[in-house]
Amino acid sequence: MSRSVAEPELVVARARVEVQSQWAAIDEIERHNQTKVLKAFHAARVSEEHFAGSTGYGYHDRGREVLEEVYARVFGAEAALVRPQIASGTHAISACLFAVLRPGDHLLSASGPPYDTLQQVIAGDRSTALTALGVEYSAVPLTPDGHVDVPAVLQALRPNTRMVMLQRSRGYAWRPAIPVNRIGEIISAVKSEKPDVVCFVDNCYGEFVETLEPPQVGADLIAGSLIKNPGGGVAPSGGYVAGRAALVSLVADRLTAPGLGDRVGPTLGVNRQLLFGFFQAPHTVAEALRGAVLCAQVFESLGLAVSPGPKDPRADLVQAIRLGNPDMVQLFCRAVQSSGPVDAHVRPVPSAVPGYDVPVIMAGGTFVQGSSMEWSADAPMRPPYDVFVQGGLSREHVHIALSIVIEQFARAGYLPVQAPAY
Repeated sequence: MSRSVAEPELVVARARVEVQSQWAAIDEIERHNQTKVLKAFHAARVSEEHFAGSTGYGYHDRGREVLEEVYARVFGAEAALVRPQIASGTHAISACLFAVLRPGDHLLSASGPPYDTLQQVIAGDRSTALTALGVEYSAVPLTPDGHVDVPAVLQALRPNTRMVMLQRSRGYAWRPAIPVNRIGEIISAVKSEKPDVVCFVDNCYGEFVETLEPPQVGADLIAGSLIKNPGGGVAPSGGYVAGRAALVSLVADRLTAPGLGDRVGPTLGVNRQLLFGFFQAPHTVAEALRGAVLCAQVFESLGLAVSPGPKDPRADLVQAIRLGNPDMVQLFCRAVQSSGPVDAHVRPVPSAVPGYDVPVIMAGGTFVQGSSMEWSADAPMRPPYDVFVQGGLSREHVHIALSIVIEQFARAGYLPVQAPAY
């Protein structure tokens, strides 16, 4: 990268001009999804009384029931389970897998191996992993260009295949996210061969990125995290499951206990936040998408490989940037940390993270711990040293943060950018 470029603020400002048509397309998606959410709130007759929480067992929590009705309506599902007790997306997905699969069943991952923490759930070395309990597991590799190999998936189906799993997001991988319409095509092909199979979609990072959600194209069950897209940057914790009512009931039994299911679970005063966050989610996701497009344009203009590109279609929030060496990865994450509103003075370092076989560096000066709806970046410390950027509650914060990241890269000599004088 020998050519000279302007100072950081000007780099971002120029990139912002270049992405206006992509931002306009996101406007249309946001408006569609906001309308869908508003109609669901009206149909469920959301009222002030539903903001009250429950304690203890959580019996007769009308706010929780209405929240789950709204989720089901928006996602096109028969039922939903939305609980602050679900600690993460991995927890929600794990509950689905353990609820549906039995010893002797076969789980087929159609989108290649899932991300690291879920691999531990399925086939890790603990006695509590699915395979240790007698569930068979296999994964179909993606095609060389990163797409689901449908003929290979159909060939991999077995008589005892109980569930076919799709990971909508790229996770920590240099491959495209799977668009919802394509998810529908894959499910249709699978169901034509084996109608009784449960098609499960890990929906993390995908909610409200498009105008459809997986249950609307045939998914039997989906799961995700409330500190990602559907929490709207407001939810303090939680996760959700949605899909066919019989399957959601199985997950509820797994989450609580058989016979208790979805009838217990105190909301502890967070109903207002969870409903407000879900109402805000179409706008917040759209802001994060605009930030991701801007991020792609900025780093592509500086000569780095990005995925997706600024003009590519998007099916999740994650923006990958190929940095190529571990020192750049660490500096990038430190710069992201320094540009957040919380703990900006903290210096992130690679460390062991449960579920990962390499150290991971995580940057996120967020109001909710680990929230990837807020401006954040993660990177497993392994070649080819890609960094994965998520979130951003507003495009203006992402604009400012990108200027800070570029400035710090320039000062370290990684980019030929002249830092502005103060």
